[in-house]
Parts: sequence; C-alpha cells; structure tokens
Amino acid sequence: MTETAERTAVDRTAEERELRVQLAAVHRVADWYGMSELTSTHITLRIPGTNTYLIKSGNMLFDEVTASSLVKVDLNGDVVGEGSPNRAGVAIHGSILRARPDVNCCLHSHVPYATAVSSLECGLLPMSQAALRFSGQMAYHNYGRAATDPIECDLLAEDMADKPVMLMRNHGLLTTGKTVGEAFVSAFYLEKACQFQIIAQSSGQPIVFPAEELQGGEGRLGGGDVAAWGPLLRKLDRVDPSYKD
Repeated sequence: MTETAERTAVDRTAEERELRVQLAAVHRVADWYGMSELTSTHITLRIPGTNTYLIKSGNMLFDEVTASSLVKVDLNGDVVGEGSPNRAGVAIHGSILRARPDVNCCLHSHVPYATAVSSLECGLLPMSQAALRFSGQMAYHNYGRAATDPIECDLLAEDMADKPVMLMRNHGLLTTGKTVGEAFVSAFYLEKACQFQIIAQSSGQPIVFPAEELQGGEGRLGGGDVAAWGPLLRKLDRVDPSYKD
C-alpha cells in the first residue's frame, strides 16, 4: 500500500469512528426525550463516500448503544462485518437512504403525539409555532404491508419524495438530516407540534390559527435551532460519556 493510500485508509477509519460516536450520542439523547421503544425504532447514519450506513444492534436499548456496538450495513441490507440489526429497521432506513443521497441521517420513532396525529385525517395542523416549522416540508405515508416487504419499501421512498420529514400513518414519525443533530431537532419539534395539537383538540374548543399568510411557504427546519445539539452533547458528556466506548 502506498503512503497516500495508507493516509486515506487512516482518514476513513477516523471518520467512521467519529460518525459512530455521533450516532451513539443521538441514541442516548433521543432516549432522554422518550423517542425510544424498548429495542424497537432506529436511528441510522450514512458513511459518506461509501454504500454503507450504521444502525444499532437489534437487541439493544437506546441507552445501551455505544460507538463500537453499532452495526455496519450496506444499501442492499447486507451486514458488513459483524452484528445482527433489526430487519424491519434495515428495510425502512435503507429504502430512504437509497432513494435520498442528500440524506445522511434517518430517525424513526413511535412517539405518542406524532403517532396520534398521524392517525388523524387532518394530519398536522398549522396551529402552533412548532407546526409552522414544517409548512411545505411534510410527507405522509399510509400504513400498509410489513416493513420488510419490498413493495412497502418502494412506497415509503416514493411517499417521502424530497421532503425532510414524514408522518407514517398509524405508526409514527420519520425525520432526516445531513447530521444527527438535524434529524433529532426535527423529531423533537415535530413531536412538540403534535403534542400542542392534541392538547388543543382535546379541549373541545375552536382552534385559533395564525394568519393565513403565515401558514404558507416553506417551514424553517434546521438553522439556528440545530445549535442546541452542541449543548446536548455537553450534557451527555457530563452525565454519561460511555456512549463513546
């Protein structure tokens, strides 16, 4: 191996190590905010420049995930190296990552309020500041076949199209991002928006909506709010840095 090739190999190893740390971190933070469900639901992260991504082992809780425990999977769903990921997770996340080369991170969760709103015919209403973040950004996917069914995977990617976030009817949410921070912050605010909606609707009173001109256009995902990811990592390092192992 030439010196240049050796340096490239070292750089790729270091990059993968950093991505593993990032993905382990977002599992721990997501667990704090109730985005985990026993060993179900997943967060994945693409390894740029390759046809592979990282996913947690199928038998691990979110708060057990560490950098070294993550499993590497290719876009065909085959494990690269060792590990045993959940096949439904591989099917859902792989279908999005194959169809969306602009996406690096996918977060899928069965959080209660987003699942409730996903089951309402009206979907997400533009009734709160949190909801307005998602104006023009939201996709919907109807509940259908098993997640591992190839037809279901194709429909999932088709329904997602070029949108960054999705409500999966009767199922939960799916958010994406260039980074784990972007995907997490979107999931955080989408669940908040759905929580505000369910609370308002449960009052039985008429809902006041923002002015119509404020409801249109493109929502403001990412941006300054992703700056919250840095403080969350600082808190994680104080509380339990074992995610880096």
